[in-house]
Amino acid sequence: MVKRVRWGILATGGIAASFTADLLDLPDAEVVAVASRTEASAKAFAERFGIERAYGDWASLAADEDVDVVYVATPHAAHREAAGLCLEAGRAVLCEKAFALNAREAAELVTLARSRGVFLMEAMWMYCNPLVRRMKALVDEGAIGEVRTVQADFGLAGPFPPSHRLRDPAQGGGALLDLGVYPVSFAQLLLGEPAAVTASAQLSDEGVDLQTGMLLSWDNGAHALLHCALNAGTGVTASVTGSAGRIDVPSGFFSPERFVLHRDGRDPEEFVAAPEDGPHDSMRHEAIEVMRRVRAGDTESPLVPLEGSLAVMRTLDTVRERVGVRYPGER
Repeated sequence: MVKRVRWGILATGGIAASFTADLLDLPDAEVVAVASRTEASAKAFAERFGIERAYGDWASLAADEDVDVVYVATPHAAHREAAGLCLEAGRAVLCEKAFALNAREAAELVTLARSRGVFLMEAMWMYCNPLVRRMKALVDEGAIGEVRTVQADFGLAGPFPPSHRLRDPAQGGGALLDLGVYPVSFAQLLLGEPAAVTASAQLSDEGVDLQTGMLLSWDNGAHALLHCALNAGTGVTASVTGSAGRIDVPSGFFSPERFVLHRDGRDPEEFVAAPEDGPHDSMRHEAIEVMRRVRAGDTESPLVPLEGSLAVMRTLDTVRERVGVRYPGER
C-alpha cells in the first residue's frame, strides 16, 4: 500500500484553491493543514475543503510535524520568505512560479534547500504535463530536425484595475512574472538558457509591464519570439519549427488538449491528451511528481530541475532589466 503524502497549503487564493481541489482527487494525497496571514482566511479555506488544521501565520504551518510537503501559493514577492521558512523547518516545498521575485532570491532558496537536504521544486506544472513531455520527447528524438524557432504567447484581456495584485509592484506585478514565465519556460525547456535577450514593453503608471515582447537567441542560431500581456487576450498558442518539420499547439500550450506534428513529406499527426491522464488542465501531475520524489527521498525533480528554474529566473531578470521594471527593495 502506497504511503499517503501529507500536504500543507500556504496561502488561500485562487491558485491555492485549484491545486487543493486537484490534490483531493488523488487517493495517495492528504491535505492536513492550511495557513494564511489571517486566521479567518485560513479557517474559511479549511472549511471549504475539509482541512483539519487552519493557521493564522506561516510559521505554525512550517513547524507542523504532520506536514510532509508545503505548497507555497503566495504572490511572487513573498516566495522567498514563505518557502524559506518551510525549508528552514525541514519541510519539502513546492513553490509556485515564477520561482521567486528574482534570480538572487531563487538562488537563495536553492542553496537553502541543498544545505538542509530538503526537497524543493518550482510549480511549473507545464513540465509535468504528459502531452508536453511527449512533445519534448519528439523534439529530442529529432522528429522536426534541429530546432530553429520557438513562438509562444500568453495574454489576458483584463482590464485589471491599478489596485489588482497584477499591477502592484510590491507583489511582483506585471505580465512577465505571472504570464511571461510560461513562454520563457516553454522555450527553455526545448533550447536551454539563451545566449542573448532582447525585449520591449509597455509599462503601467505603477511601473510594471502591461505587455512585453521578447526575442531570445542561442549560439546555434535558434531564436524564440515570445509575448505576454495583461491588456490583450491572445490565443495562448505555441509553435516549434525545426529543420525538418514543425509542431503546433493550437491553444493552451502550457496544458494542451492536443498538438499537431508536421514532418516534411508526411501527413500531419495529431497527438491528443489521454483520458487516463485526467483533465488536461489539472495540476495533478506536478503533485504526483512531488510525491514520487518525496517518497524516494530525492531532493529535486528531473522533470523540473532546480538549475532550469534558476536559468528561467535569470532570463526574466534580464528581460526586466531591458524594459526597466524594478521592484521595491531590489538591489
